[in-house]
Amino acid sequence: MMDNRKLIAVIGGSRSSAKENKLAEEVGRELAKRGAVLVCGGLGGIMESACRGAASEGGLTIGILPGESRREANDYVQIPIVTGIGYARNVVVAKSSQAVIAIGGSYGTLTEIGYALQNGIPVISLGTWSLSRNGKTDKSVIPAKDAADAVSIAFEHISE
Repeated sequence: MMDNRKLIAVIGGSRSSAKENKLAEEVGRELAKRGAVLVCGGLGGIMESACRGAASEGGLTIGILPGESRREANDYVQIPIVTGIGYARNVVVAKSSQAVIAIGGSYGTLTEIGYALQNGIPVISLGTWSLSRNGKTDKSVIPAKDAADAVSIAFEHISE
């Protein structure tokens, strides 16, 4: 039986700056305080920092892993999902979530943003990719001021 907890992904690079990691940890803490389940790619960088923050507040963390072993998960992933499908797991991260908070990131993060938007899942930005089409800004990705703002926006935009 499903409970009413929201599943919110935190996405970003496995290589990230100290500032981005601090922000991700704050997002993880805020998600846990609000009772959300954190979904991520399960590895290091932004993913590990967000999970660390969530775990510090007693939150639940799920890591959708690209490889063949649950041992590749960061130390703060409580439920490792082993896929063996490499970057294709980005689809699972996005589609398993009701909202996505993107922090920094590289092309893998961009793919997750694209999968989320393609499926009507709101994407909140904390210093991640901005989009444009034919020279015009695409406002699909919602900017946030800080971690608490990002989590509030995510909750506001979850429709199910």
